Amino acid sequence: MSQLIFEKSRPHSNKMTIPPAEVGHVDINKTIGEEYLRTGELPLPDLNEVETVRHYTFLSKRAYGVDDGLYPLGSCTMKYNPKIDEWAARLPGLAGLHPYQPVETVQGALQIMYETAQWLSEITGMDQFTLQPAAGAHGELTGVMMIKAYHNKRGDRGRTTMLVPDSAHGTNPATANVVGYRVEEVKSDPRGLVDLEDLKSKLGPHIAGLMLTNPNTLGLFEEDILQISELVHGCGGLLYYDGANLNAIMGIARPGDMGFDVVHVNLHKTFGTPHGGGGPGSGPVGVKKHLEEFLPIPRVDKRQDKYLLEYDYPHSIGKVKEFYGNFGVVVKAYTYMRALGREGLKEASQHAVLNANYVKEHLRDTYHIPFDRLCKHEFVITAKNQMDSNGVATMDIAKRLLDYGYHPPTVYFPLIVREAMMIEPPETESRERLDDFIATMKEIADQAVDNPDVVKNAPHNTVVRRLDEVKAARNPVVRWEESGDV
Repeated sequence: MSQLIFEKSRPHSNKMTIPPAEVGHVDINKTIGEEYLRTGELPLPDLNEVETVRHYTFLSKRAYGVDDGLYPLGSCTMKYNPKIDEWAARLPGLAGLHPYQPVETVQGALQIMYETAQWLSEITGMDQFTLQPAAGAHGELTGVMMIKAYHNKRGDRGRTTMLVPDSAHGTNPATANVVGYRVEEVKSDPRGLVDLEDLKSKLGPHIAGLMLTNPNTLGLFEEDILQISELVHGCGGLLYYDGANLNAIMGIARPGDMGFDVVHVNLHKTFGTPHGGGGPGSGPVGVKKHLEEFLPIPRVDKRQDKYLLEYDYPHSIGKVKEFYGNFGVVVKAYTYMRALGREGLKEASQHAVLNANYVKEHLRDTYHIPFDRLCKHEFVITAKNQMDSNGVATMDIAKRLLDYGYHPPTVYFPLIVREAMMIEPPETESRERLDDFIATMKEIADQAVDNPDVVKNAPHNTVVRRLDEVKAARNPVVRWEESGDV
């Protein structure tokens, strides 16, 4: 294992000098307070430029992303990010803008935002969009806040409960709870879909709405969606669409046509912008006409041939993010949509569904498939066969994949499936790459029978061996000490 940058430090090896500040003198004692001032030198490592560059370059080679290989995280859509999108976002006329510039000086940026909202409305079947939310969960929060504002304006304050399927993303119940709703779970039926009888039993005048992903987190399309919509609307509730899985139906089916009232989409999943590494993301939210007055302000409007930021919406839920959203991410998504066009977006979804079914069919004789039917862009298999025979668990298989240079799929989710592995091979993967992944999964399954210890003790070829993940999550040590602890 390489040394930490602090351990590489050699006294007096850094000859760099920092130029004096260009700002005038500031009396720090008055602006910050003496009790907050540092009294000694910063304990920074002492390295010359070339060693510093080499250190971080070496670390960068240990990172794994979609530019390195298949990244089959289910429900996350880790698809390739076209480099033309990055080029567009770095254009000086876009990257150099300041959010406080007068609107007459940023007409091009406002046009991009306006057209992006229009196109997202067309793709999802909504009437209007906001681009403010910073990511998917933030989009959920925005959407559910608008649902609450809608009910409150109608004087319907007795609607205290939000329904969430048992297979939902964890952010769904968390979001509803933050907005102030009581969360009630709706069970899945033996097909892996919303149990209609269970749903009916929980409907009533106390229901604010139902949060639903379609296709759901099992990768299955909710075939009864029109009936579900009718039932929820029939009791006065609204239908919220979690857009995490839009990559399966983009250009083919529209949530608005299914009866959804509000939708969030993930530009950093469905529309080719980078995903992971801490962001930034973007989670635009679209609504039907009856929710439009509650959209965040400002809204990008167009009058004749001029674009403007409009604040005069008295029933708006207000701002949900400073300025107007993560504009650079919007530019990347805009470029992605312009590059692919209507037919290209549809084809992307078709290839995503084809790839998922291709992999699933090749693994059906090796791994257990809990819901063995046509899937959409992702599917769930389990380690039931391996667990029952030699005690090889899903986590063991995931760790063994690291030895072959693959990022593991999502594991142990959805929670309603024991030993779940949720695999999403997006449309950007070739057949050759999928065949390699399939062969690796089969080889690991053979090892689970012939030599289970090699799987149970994986990984073997990584920088560090298997970690105590619970301890790492609950008691992380992120500060370097002279003892060498990290």
